[in-house]
This record gives sequence, structure tokens and C-alpha cells, in this order.
Amino acid sequence: MSDKGTMRTFINPYPRRPWMAETGAAAPAGQTKGLKGIVAGGITGGIEICITYPTEYVKTQLQLDEKGANKKYNGIIDCAKKTVKQNGFFGLYRGLSVLLYGSIPKSAVRFGAFETFKQQLVDERGQLSTLGKLGAGLGAGVAEALLAVTPMETVKVKFINDQRSANPKFKGFFHGVGQIVKAEGLTGVYKGVTATIMKQGSNQAIRFYVMETCKDVYKGDDPNKPVPKLVVGAFGAIAGAASVFGNTPIDVVKTRMQGLEASKYKNTMDCAMTIWRNEGPKAFYKGTIPRLSRVCLDVAITFMIYDSFMDLFNKFWH
Repeated sequence: MSDKGTMRTFINPYPRRPWMAETGAAAPAGQTKGLKGIVAGGITGGIEICITYPTEYVKTQLQLDEKGANKKYNGIIDCAKKTVKQNGFFGLYRGLSVLLYGSIPKSAVRFGAFETFKQQLVDERGQLSTLGKLGAGLGAGVAEALLAVTPMETVKVKFINDQRSANPKFKGFFHGVGQIVKAEGLTGVYKGVTATIMKQGSNQAIRFYVMETCKDVYKGDDPNKPVPKLVVGAFGAIAGAASVFGNTPIDVVKTRMQGLEASKYKNTMDCAMTIWRNEGPKAFYKGTIPRLSRVCLDVAITFMIYDSFMDLFNKFWH
């Protein structure tokens, strides 16, 4: 039988994508990268928060401190001294369990989402454009805000705020969460969600943009050039500092909206206007120094640990 008339030209409705291996059966790179990012990010989050939590505690206390008769602290050192005197050294770790329970999923969501968005936005050379870097970072920040950060941060702030009272009522993580839900319902752990989305979205957009840009500059014309981990740490510190100066005002508003006195604000905008009216523009940068020290260390450590685990995974996880 002649081949003519019997053979038909096969048109593949699913053309080969750039991420498909030459053998043809590989899973999408975005899917694999995203899963690696989730696992590496979760491990990274747990390690990082145990190292940097005391500076987060002091930052939150200073942001909750108001002017006038209710003012308790005269700066970073005063806050740390009074905390240790009243509650011992481990008083600086009050609320750690809350962040530890939340940091693992938060970091997992952040890096998993970033790797997924990144694979969707890279060009044919595997590079991200300026908008691509900002978009992938923004997407990662919004994802972590909705899925992990808002409930975690709300509980953490309420725990720290509770310690400021004469008779703290929260006896532990689960007891505290139970009390919050009992008094305010499930929405009680979603206070300040708008401000949190704004904070995390801008945070990660700035951080990932700066990190990816610094890496691109270091690599020059060789996209496969490895970046030493200490250099990654330095880039992380720069990215962290950029995010602090870029969005501390949002962080202050978010903290107030999640405190035990959040009910006195109608919404996020009302909170911002009340702070401006009663305390002036400088109040929006309360806690900048302790936040700067924490975030620079935090982001540097995070990217170093994350890159190390990703390098390890890439050797045996294909």
C-alpha cells in the first residue's frame, strides 16, 4: 500500500516549551522549582527566625509604644534592659513559638511562589526583566500575606502586646489563639490584612528585585556563573535595607492594626491618619533601627541558607 493518502501529517497541539527536556517527558520546570522552593524555604524559615527573633521583639515593642503617659521605653537598649529585668533573658523570646509555627509555612509559600512566578516570567534565555523581577517578588509577597503572614503576625503582635499589660492573659500559643478566636472570631486573626498585603507585597518586590539585580550584575555575561554564599549574604543585606526604608511606614500601620487596641481604628487609612495627626510623620519610622538590624541579618541569612539548600537539591532532585 502506498504511503500517499494513508500517512497524515501529525500536528502536535501541544508544542514543545522551553522548559521541556530534549527527551520529551520532563515535568514543567516551574512545577519542580516551585516544589523545591517550598521545601528549601520552609527549612530556611525555621532556622532564620530562631537566630533573629529578639530584634523582632524589640522592634514590635517600640512600634506599639505611644507618646505621653503610656510611653514605656526610651529606645532599643532601654527596651531590651527592661524586658530582661522584668522577664529574664528569654523574655526577649516572648511570642517566638507563634513566629516559629508561622515562619516555616510563610517562608515556604514565599519562595515556592517566587520560583513558580519566576518560571512563568523568564524570557527565552531564562532571564527576568525589571518588571519580571518586581512582578515575581510582588506575587510572592501577596501569596505569603494571604496564606501565612496575616494570621501569624496578628497573633504575634497580640502576644507581645499582652505582655505590656499588668496582668498578661495569654498562657501559651494555643491558649492565646483560643482566647483571640473566642473574643473576636476567626476574623480576629486576620486583622490588618490590607496593610499586611501592602507590606509583604512591597517587601518582597523590593527584596527579590534587588537580589536578582545584584546577582545579574555579579554574573555579567555568564548567567551560569556561581555566586559565592558570602556574596549572596551581602546582596541579601542590601536587599533587606532597601525594603526597610521603602516600607517601614506600612509596617508601623500594620503593627497598630494588629495590636490589642486595634478596635479604636476604623480601618487602615484611619489608623495611618490617626498616627499622623497625634504623633507626627516621624512616628511612621518608629522601630526603624532595630528593624534595620533584624531585617538585614534576616534577609542575608535567609538567602544564604535558601541558596545552599537549593544548590543541594539541584544535585539530586531533578
